[in-house]
Amino acid sequence: MTRPIATSLVAALIAAAGIAFVIAGPQRPAARAVIGLAAAEESGAPIYYQDPDGKPSYSLVPRKTPDGRDYRAVPAGADVGFDDDQPATTAGDSGARWIKYYRNPMGLPDTSPAPKKDSMGMDYIPVYEGEDSDDGSVKLSPGKIQRTGVKSEPVARRVIRTVVRAPGTIALDERRISVIAMRAESFILKVADVTTGSHVAKGQPLMEVYSPAVSSAAAEYLTTITSKTTSGDVQYGRGSRQRLMNLDVPDAAISAIEKSRTVPTSIEWTSPRDGIVLERNAIEGMRVQPGGVLFRIADHSVVWALIDVVERDLGMIAKGQPVAVKARSFPGREFTGQVQVIYPEINKETRTARVRVELQNPDLILLHDMYVDADIDTGSGEAVLAVPESAVMDTGSRQAVFIDKGQGRLEPREVKLGHRGGGFVEIRQGLAEGDAVVVSANFLIDAESNLKAALKGFAEGAQQ
Repeated sequence: MTRPIATSLVAALIAAAGIAFVIAGPQRPAARAVIGLAAAEESGAPIYYQDPDGKPSYSLVPRKTPDGRDYRAVPAGADVGFDDDQPATTAGDSGARWIKYYRNPMGLPDTSPAPKKDSMGMDYIPVYEGEDSDDGSVKLSPGKIQRTGVKSEPVARRVIRTVVRAPGTIALDERRISVIAMRAESFILKVADVTTGSHVAKGQPLMEVYSPAVSSAAAEYLTTITSKTTSGDVQYGRGSRQRLMNLDVPDAAISAIEKSRTVPTSIEWTSPRDGIVLERNAIEGMRVQPGGVLFRIADHSVVWALIDVVERDLGMIAKGQPVAVKARSFPGREFTGQVQVIYPEINKETRTARVRVELQNPDLILLHDMYVDADIDTGSGEAVLAVPESAVMDTGSRQAVFIDKGQGRLEPREVKLGHRGGGFVEIRQGLAEGDAVVVSANFLIDAESNLKAALKGFAEGAQQ
């Protein structure tokens, strides 16, 4: 606010006070002598009082807000404007700055070599020597820096933790799935009380099977171990046992033959591992051809999380990175693992790559095809040059920051960015450690810089 406007405001307040004095009459104690502007400047006394919250409420006498707070006293020399008042200078003023021209107070492309007012009666704003430098820098007064909230901090080395978040599904570990199938023509005599979804333990009986090929091999093996053998017969006995193993006869059944020295009518087939029955095709009395799958059992104590990472984040993913997985069905649980495999293909429809994470599942609550959300920590653990994300102005093709040169001068600097995370962004080029960068009010500074550049261009065109 310029001095003429401040004087007008004081005059208006004085006039209002005079009217109040006339209306109230001489007997009202609220009417007091008003100090003139010149006397107020000399004595430093306040010329009026303003609401402490900065609201447009004024008073010529001390006053309190409805909640009991005092109004703020405003002396004659107080800085109450939006632009710092600078005295006009002449060539004879020592140490003073030269006014190059005056610009329109509303930001219009209109300049003047001499002081003037616009159509609304507002004074044109002076532009001083050095304020319109050619390097694109911006010069702000201390008052304007304080009012606009400009803050800066030095560039420092920080460890940036970039987390890639992606959805995924639970899948079975391919190495922990067992299929029970007959390798010779067989007949199912009896099936245990096991159904799809049942949990079975290793060695638990599943069914009783009669197979002519298994019975023949068992009789042959029994003959070799019960007769008096020579050294050659010992080798023949080993071959007979191997024949039973080739027919996938469980070890427990072979041990029972060796112990009982009898050929069993049927063989008890047992589970080869702990797990969940995913498939049960065995039916009592059925005939089974070689290769027919009777049971499929999967171990759920360890599962895979197949995470779909978008193509743009794939470059940050590497084997061994820690991963935190949360199942949508159990929001309070978190499962941790590491990136084991990055599949070498991109889904052409979703433009995502698949990443495999191995997870421990001791409670067996992670089920096949369950949806999960994964957080992949891609941070390297090494400190890098970084600035707050608020310091960077990104136009899409270029990124820049403002360097605080001191004494209110701010210089734009183009930078090259790296990883982001935790509210910070890595600076790979353009800054050095210790450089002071502006972290707030960047867009206000950028707008003023562009405005000054435009006004300078119009002024040079007018002079030409």
